[in-house]
Amino acid sequence: MLKSELRKIYLEKQKSLSDAERSEKSRRIAEQFFAHFDLTNIRFLHVFLPIEKNREIDTFIIINRLRRDFPRITTIVPRLDFETMTLENLKFDAAKLAVNQWHIPEPIGGESVVGERIDAVLAPLLCFDNGGFRVGYGKGFYDKLLKTCRADCLKIGLSYFASVAEISDAQSFDIKLDFCVMPEEVFTVKT
Repeated sequence: MLKSELRKIYLEKQKSLSDAERSEKSRRIAEQFFAHFDLTNIRFLHVFLPIEKNREIDTFIIINRLRRDFPRITTIVPRLDFETMTLENLKFDAAKLAVNQWHIPEPIGGESVVGERIDAVLAPLLCFDNGGFRVGYGKGFYDKLLKTCRADCLKIGLSYFASVAEISDAQSFDIKLDFCVMPEEVFTVKT
């Protein structure tokens, strides 16, 4: 299927989750993440902040556990730069958040971190395919971000749903995931 078709289908599926389903799936995704990944060598971890109106995965569960159990890891969160249509990576120190024009929570202030310093990125998505390609909201923010990261940066998607067979219009410039964490398992992309 085409990205545009998948985006419509999976956004609707995501928005139709009840509060209880969203909470349970988010909790299980966090458990899978911490059980599957060795964070010993992770110093800078980029985590998206959930768009509530789209019922995205509650990544604050992961952020709060990182702060509590892994204080040596610097949590990085995005802030949109609407002029360049890119993401700025900011150290997250639990400062005040504001919701931007697209209803995305962002830190008001924060120290910027260049992409090359990031060891792992937890990327949002609506769905992904067996080849590791993802469908987001279509603006390319995370593809641009991932291009600024080192080649060995772990690219980890978080998804409520299992993979689709193929995204038929995935392009060579689309950045593939290495893994995708779901409530029941962690999908490893074959290289």
